[in-house]
Amino acid sequence: MLADQDRIFTNLYGQHDWSLEGAQSRGDWNDTAAIIARGRDAIIDEMKASGLRGRGGAGFPTGMKWSFMPKQPSPDGRPSYLVVNADESEPGTCKDRDILRHDPHKLIEGCLIASFAMGAQACYVYVRGEYYNETCNLQAAVDQAYAANLLGKNAAGSGYDFDLYVHRGAGAYICGEETALLESLEGKKGMPRLKPPFPAAVGLYGCPTTVNNVETIAVVPTILRRGGAWFSALGRPKNTGTKIFCISGHVNKPCNVEEELGIPLRELIDTYAGGVRGGWDNLLAVIPGGSSVPLLPKDICDTVLMDFDSLRDVKSGLGTAGVIVMDKSTDVIRAIDRLAQFYKHESCGQCTPCREGTGWMMRVMHRMVQGRAELDEIDILEKVTKQIEGHTICALGDAAAWPIQGLIRHFRPVMEERIASYKAARTPRPLPMAAE
Repeated sequence: MLADQDRIFTNLYGQHDWSLEGAQSRGDWNDTAAIIARGRDAIIDEMKASGLRGRGGAGFPTGMKWSFMPKQPSPDGRPSYLVVNADESEPGTCKDRDILRHDPHKLIEGCLIASFAMGAQACYVYVRGEYYNETCNLQAAVDQAYAANLLGKNAAGSGYDFDLYVHRGAGAYICGEETALLESLEGKKGMPRLKPPFPAAVGLYGCPTTVNNVETIAVVPTILRRGGAWFSALGRPKNTGTKIFCISGHVNKPCNVEEELGIPLRELIDTYAGGVRGGWDNLLAVIPGGSSVPLLPKDICDTVLMDFDSLRDVKSGLGTAGVIVMDKSTDVIRAIDRLAQFYKHESCGQCTPCREGTGWMMRVMHRMVQGRAELDEIDILEKVTKQIEGHTICALGDAAAWPIQGLIRHFRPVMEERIASYKAARTPRPLPMAAE
């Protein structure tokens, strides 16, 4: 278990004051100017040493991503930007909202430090449209920071001028994709851009831009205060540090909890969520990283570790660490069908494989729930997921395909039995022979 002194989010449950005064009493904004005084290169090198990987789902090394930003000011005077992705629309994921409403100053301080390290003069925090109360807390915290001269001219006494803006989205899942988010932020329809050019070269308003997740930015000040070596000592090699896990579904105590990467899934559920409803033996499957990653059956869940590489090795993913637990009362085909409906609804329609494929997969899954299908349609369905996966501009096509692939990989006998039962129930029984 993670020791209390190693926890970064000390107000994750909102038990303390989230305002500036409360945040400062917990160590936030403590000599921020001294951190900035280390210089851009030193900060980025420390982030690389920490091994921090993006907490939004992709898991790309944060320090390396920051280093892609231009080292010198643009010759034509274009500014650089940091954009924080607080669109959190992944089903099963609700970690960023707790940071926004209970620990907003960790995020704001992280925005200042990260922006300085990348030479960004301003930062935009793009918040999911439904997060009204969270946006109110964040905006209030930003106002407090401005009033205390922690933002604006000579931010936090560092000599660096920096502005931060809070922007509410309209509640579209696709805007969680970084380039669709930039399109939306510019006032256009949220649709992913072709890459290259990448945002670090041509991003918001055509300027160099880095897009990072809320949790990624919020842990930055603590890492720089305590050192990259401290952070990298937590977790496992190449999977370092702590992570907020969102545990929901058929558990006794659904919760968010900060723990080390690499904690066994069973220990995570038993220790913090009160165990599976009806006991561990009643477990059917777990989606380990938010709705877009393939589910895992109980036999894998018994031993799997919760980190990027361990879950990749069992053909799933850590994603956002949204742990969705399903016990044996779950109709697993219906559960995946529900996700298929979600991705069909949220597809922006720009790419043909996703626009047509998500609707086709949803309609087939509707029939699979009833068993109103042929056995060979299972193979056809899997083939179509492979034709969608990797053939779209953004990863929504992959996100729609992977849950269905996981269902077929681990629960094909259940699908076959459903089809057989449907046929048997509709096969006319022979009439009894009349007695002579």
